[in-house]
Amino acid sequence: MVSAIVWGTGNVGRLAVRAVDAQPGLELTGVIVHDPGKAGRDAGDLAGLGRDLGVTATTDVDAVLASRPQAVVYAASGDVRPDDALADVLRAIRAGAVVVTPALYALYDQRNAPPEMRQAVLDAVAEGGGSLFVSGVDPGWGNDVLPLMISGLAGTIDVIRCQEIFDYTTYDQPDSVRYLVGMGQPMDYEPPMLAATVPTMVWGGQVRLMAHALGVELDEIRETVDRLPLDETVTTRSMGDFEKGTQGAVRFEVQGIVQGEPRIVIEHVTRIHPSCAPDWPKPPDGDGAHRVIIEGEPRIEVTVEATDAHGNRAAGGNATAVGRLVGAIDWLVDAGPGLYDALDVPVRPAVGKLGGTRP
Repeated sequence: MVSAIVWGTGNVGRLAVRAVDAQPGLELTGVIVHDPGKAGRDAGDLAGLGRDLGVTATTDVDAVLASRPQAVVYAASGDVRPDDALADVLRAIRAGAVVVTPALYALYDQRNAPPEMRQAVLDAVAEGGGSLFVSGVDPGWGNDVLPLMISGLAGTIDVIRCQEIFDYTTYDQPDSVRYLVGMGQPMDYEPPMLAATVPTMVWGGQVRLMAHALGVELDEIRETVDRLPLDETVTTRSMGDFEKGTQGAVRFEVQGIVQGEPRIVIEHVTRIHPSCAPDWPKPPDGDGAHRVIIEGEPRIEVTVEATDAHGNRAAGGNATAVGRLVGAIDWLVDAGPGLYDALDVPVRPAVGKLGGTRP
């Protein structure tokens, strides 16, 4: 059994505890929390499993890493604390652990990451013998391995488009939705997530990763952003009212330009209510979906809808992203020390999960 810890128990961390518990060959041996109010609670309680796992959460990072876990699922946020997140990850790698995380956007495409950041990781790998794999929660596989796999079915390809289409009516993340993305804010508010260069910072690595796999040279990466106001005040179940005239929908693209044309595109369409932006792309039903469209001959379109136990597709998509990370741990352990990306790490069958069976 591979001993694994989960560092952080927010939205991603709770899913990570569940995923480690469900993964054959992994044993949850520790949980690190930042909030002292969570310390001393059982991991199963924090993850909402309805049963204890016999692992008590702690704020003592030194003690947990001193136990020499073989793997660390780093689930703490890197959005507003990227330097701290990198320092934490380097610390775990130096302790000899395989680390998987969505927190370090710049390392989605590790080949083209900032040289000083990449070198810091490689130095930690050399020092401690650990490894690192970074993949997104938007979800990462929807913007790299899935479109690349589908591209192999096409005869000719004009454009590869990866879409995330979501209605946040039932999403319970007010800080991210209201302030990071700007829903419910005046139209002259400047959401940090939509500021110039930020979409490319977050998703540009996946565009470059696909270009590398497809053997094409990018001229540049461009961004487009559109925002629309609400025509009427709407009320959401989880986050309350969003007033008429405030931002109700966002659509942006991160475009990989090849020979002057956008050929590799990651597009996000986000609403706070289904009534807003009716002419923009919509999910087939429910509150969200991920879609890959290959424009070419033949035209190929694949839509993925992942739903959690409460019917929430945003949470379901996050769960599949966490599953990608946790499912890579045993491969990374066998692969040995190194810095890996989505082109290196395969997606494999879920051996031992069907019907709850384990080998």
